[in-house]
Amino acid sequence: MKNQTILTGRAITASEYGETWRHHRKLAMQLLTPKAIEGYAQSLNYEAHILIRTLIDDGRSGTIPVNPHHYAGRYALNNMLLISFGIRTDNIEDPLIARALHLAMEFMDLTGPWSNPIDFFEPLQWIPSNMRTRGRKLHQDLIEVYGAMILRVKAKLDAGEFVPDCLVKTLIQDQEKENLDWEDLCMLSAVFTLGGVHSTSGIIQWFLALIPSHTEIAHRAQEELDRVVGHDRLPTAEDEPNLPYVRAIIKEVQRVHAPFWMATPHCASEDFTYEGQFIPKGTVVVLNCYTLHHDSERYENPWKFNPDRYLGDELSCAESAKLPDVMERDHWAFGAGRRICPGMHVAERELWLAISQLLWSFDFHSLPGEPISLEEYEGLSGRTPLPFRLKLQPRHELVELALKGDQEVTYWTL
Repeated sequence: MKNQTILTGRAITASEYGETWRHHRKLAMQLLTPKAIEGYAQSLNYEAHILIRTLIDDGRSGTIPVNPHHYAGRYALNNMLLISFGIRTDNIEDPLIARALHLAMEFMDLTGPWSNPIDFFEPLQWIPSNMRTRGRKLHQDLIEVYGAMILRVKAKLDAGEFVPDCLVKTLIQDQEKENLDWEDLCMLSAVFTLGGVHSTSGIIQWFLALIPSHTEIAHRAQEELDRVVGHDRLPTAEDEPNLPYVRAIIKEVQRVHAPFWMATPHCASEDFTYEGQFIPKGTVVVLNCYTLHHDSERYENPWKFNPDRYLGDELSCAESAKLPDVMERDHWAFGAGRRICPGMHVAERELWLAISQLLWSFDFHSLPGEPISLEEYEGLSGRTPLPFRLKLQPRHELVELALKGDQEVTYWTL
């Protein structure tokens, strides 16, 4: 469903391993390396500031409740739009936000193991199904939405107008050299917003769902932030090494509420035996993230939200995800092996900026009579909390002052 029906072989994680897979992943990785991220680090920090600024304004400084879903989604979407198209939405009501978030949720619903047995039982591929019909429609919707955006970028390039460096600019300029067809362009640009928005925004939503019932954890993180950062500025990526408890919170959110039940499946390319278990060539191998993250032999009291379990660990999430010994890794939220998430360095930076700045800026209050569910969720492949509201009260009078210069701007307009 994911590779053949929706992305038609143009994915950068799910497609069949081979020359096309390596080619497309190489093109995408030009924008996703740690060095590349530094090139737009200022813009990522700006989007985190706008996230805080908008929550303060729309929540009227903590006097009215907000549902964080749309705000977290817009934050992640703007970051992916920047990398893919060199643009951003400049207001929370932009219709592209709702459209892109809907497409991402549809993608998650259609590509989960429970919703899509077609992926695992070949005879079912010949039976008509509503899932397959929805998958084909999603494919066309992705071409319609992102294809139109690509054409507008191309029109600006053809007219000699300025276009910031971004994925689509690179793909258009190198289309002939890289032997890319129209669907290559559409799907390679679409997968950034499909994979890079829902998962990142979902983790931010899970953090905001968890933290009102763990005030002692929030206060401990805020004491660390006040000691290291102070009240005059928001935390930045450079502060991360000096804020181990905040980093531990982010890792624990990713463990307890990893956005995916399972990582992208692998396939055995030859017969082999692992710890006495024979695995024949062609076997689908699935990384069961949920079970690994709740293994009591590895994590004491695994159902408890406890950031302390990561104190003393000086590795970032992305560094941990690449350790040769997989059992030494903090978690498997990014998957593993050749199909590990190519955008994990961007996701790590986004999560750090958003969650550290939320903790620096707000006290978090749930609403009487509106309990926030930590067990139920939306989505079949990528999980996000059920809709909830909370009040975000600025912690001190300097919060708004620190954000004074951060107003909505447009890098350039499609």
